[in-house]
Amino acid sequence: MVLKYTPEPELGAAAPDFSLPDPDGKPWCRDDLADDLGLLVMFICNHCPYVKAIRNKLVRDAHAALDLGFGVVAISANDVTAYPDDAPDKMREQALADGYRFPYLYDREQQVARAYGAVCTPDFFLYNKDLRLQYRGRLDASGINDGATELPRELYQAALQIAQAGVGPNQQNPSMGCSIKWIET
Repeated sequence: MVLKYTPEPELGAAAPDFSLPDPDGKPWCRDDLADDLGLLVMFICNHCPYVKAIRNKLVRDAHAALDLGFGVVAISANDVTAYPDDAPDKMREQALADGYRFPYLYDREQQVARAYGAVCTPDFFLYNKDLRLQYRGRLDASGINDGATELPRELYQAALQIAQAGVGPNQQNPSMGCSIKWIET
């Protein structure tokens, strides 16, 4: 496991366009996923201990963003040959088990992850209604500590601020997690 931190965000950057399939092969594109207030793009996977540690809170806050009026999508870009727990059939199982109300897409070619500059799981990108980046930070301060429940909800607070003002917070803490498992060429 290679620990990574997200780099300083390029606030105001446009959300790269994409079209990716869900585990059943249905294609989804960025513009179909964006909602009135914007779009939350989460790079996650099934096997990462950092994602596992926050999974319940991740689903809670993703659903809260949906309820505010943001579109939400989760994307897995890991090499499934090396990490079979991240394969589309396992993604489907995870989404059903956790009751995702948002699509969980598979970036087989890893081009979308590269376009977004994703480096780890989890990696959160929150865009406003103009699809301009307003937040790239962590869910909260828990990291790999799954018992940390009473922490400020940084991603959710950013979503509230963007919903009210159209711009994200000045203070943003980087996310941390396992490196994306790039396909070796």
